[in-house]
Amino acid sequence: MKQNFDVKGGPQIGRENLPKLRAELQRQALDGFYVPHEDEYQNEYLPDANERLAWVSGFTGSFGSAMILMDRAVLFADGRYTIQAADQTDNDLFERVHVPDPGPFGWLSAQDLSGKVLGYDAALMTPNDVAVFEAAATKAGASIKSVTDNPVDLAWTDRPAQPLELIHPHDLEFAGQSSTEKRAEIGNVLKESGADSVIITAPASIAWLFNIRGGDVACSPLPLARAIVRSDGSATLFADPAKESEGLREHLGNEVTLAPIDTLPDALNEMGAQRVSLDPALASAWFFQALEAAGATLIKEADPVQLPKACKNAAELAGTAAAHRRDGVAVTRFLHWLDTEAQSGTYTEIDAALKLLDFRTVDTSMKDMSFETISGAGPNGALPHYRVSSASNRTLERGSLYLVDSGGQYPDGTTDITRTVAIGDPSEDMRRHYTLVLKGHIALDRVRYPEGTTGTHLDILARHAMWQAGLDYDHGTGHGVGVYLGVHEGPQRIAKPWNAIPLMPGMIVSNEPGFYKEGAYGIRIENLQYVTPAEEIEGGDRAMLGFECLTFAPLARALIVTDLLTAEERDWVDDYHQRVLTEIGPLIDGDAATWMEEACQPL
Repeated sequence: MKQNFDVKGGPQIGRENLPKLRAELQRQALDGFYVPHEDEYQNEYLPDANERLAWVSGFTGSFGSAMILMDRAVLFADGRYTIQAADQTDNDLFERVHVPDPGPFGWLSAQDLSGKVLGYDAALMTPNDVAVFEAAATKAGASIKSVTDNPVDLAWTDRPAQPLELIHPHDLEFAGQSSTEKRAEIGNVLKESGADSVIITAPASIAWLFNIRGGDVACSPLPLARAIVRSDGSATLFADPAKESEGLREHLGNEVTLAPIDTLPDALNEMGAQRVSLDPALASAWFFQALEAAGATLIKEADPVQLPKACKNAAELAGTAAAHRRDGVAVTRFLHWLDTEAQSGTYTEIDAALKLLDFRTVDTSMKDMSFETISGAGPNGALPHYRVSSASNRTLERGSLYLVDSGGQYPDGTTDITRTVAIGDPSEDMRRHYTLVLKGHIALDRVRYPEGTTGTHLDILARHAMWQAGLDYDHGTGHGVGVYLGVHEGPQRIAKPWNAIPLMPGMIVSNEPGFYKEGAYGIRIENLQYVTPAEEIEGGDRAMLGFECLTFAPLARALIVTDLLTAEERDWVDDYHQRVLTEIGPLIDGDAATWMEEACQPL
């Protein structure tokens, strides 16, 4: 495994490629084209071949989109990427608009584009997004047109080839449930909804349902494939034949047919007499158009795999806990290095990222990073999704803060942890801000809540202390996490925007409040935790769910202002550090063990 520190994006990309795209738009008689970040699989992290937004704009963030007109180009990105978007796109070529307000379609609806024809690729957009796009275009006086040949793909003459990594079985020891059992459960869901079959389009859902893993997507063991699952539990899995590994057909069993991916259109065309379930929030509009043309009856329902995949079984939780203990050893050794050798002020962000990777790869079971390490020193730490490059690389200077957000992919679990540490002596502002973030983290860890509570209900807990100080952060507080799958998964989430999915036992979520002082430093504290079953509380009248922590590595005691913590919060810090010693202490020796004992002393 290797982290790439070369700059892939930048303003020069847009200067080179925007004219190429506009020439293709003119050839197709289009006045504009909408370029989402998502690919045909609605992936967050993309194979190089599907980085269309980066190709046209130079912006390499994991969330965004662009509206390309013949005389204007607009890039849409959220608060995580405000500074990155400004750095990577040409001011003379791209306007930049914040998401979610107004976002691409809010912006579009306020324009005067009378008579203009705006193109879109139905394979890259969900029908929900297409409907909003069409309504916004209508307000602007324009019309939209689904294109057969994506103009970006045609203009991108040196586009990389699609990945062809092998698909291999995922051990039942880690999955905890056979694919046969999972498919039977999905079949029962289909029967209850009156559907004959369901099209599964999300790679993570396919990987979980068939107990398979792949390598088509960087940092995620996902196979790019599609599947049709029927109400009797039988299924057809569509993938490029070059991805078939030895033993895959035997693993899939007699109830699963393995078919070439290029036969999928014909298979959809043959479903005309069926009632087919599709998720309008995940499946691309192309599927809906193909099935409607075939005469199928469409049932628009959520992907039936998402919820059972999110509610981890006992084996998945046990594996994840084991992976976190091993990962915690690597992170703790790294924190020891940061607090000793790296205090010299001579190491860089890249040095630190590589050092952490070295510590992690001591565990030979590690398959990959779960995302590109965010290694941010000083002002770079104020960019929530900063990605270090050879061009942006900063030294971990004394008197600054260093933020590192990283994770690993292991066969038994996926990790994601953020720690912020001081290099040299921190200022009082740094310590106060760190402590306010810590208070929010503690509040979200300790909360008990009734069944039916969603992440939206809990989000304010992580922000409360900062709000009272007139502070906030522009990202969600918690995302779902898979088990040897994507580091970001739904349907659960802890954030300000409304999420209708209640938190349920077994769901894994991150707990990661933060604070970012532009041009100075960033602070984030992140652990993963899972939802525990509802239990009665003495004196209460109803059972309450809670969280169990999975992540164990010392916090930065030097950054904690003890007087800003309540007695209960101080007890939480001491109890957490005692658990760190208990969970990973026996796995660490030498100077790192001595350092950890000191780092975990009571406040």
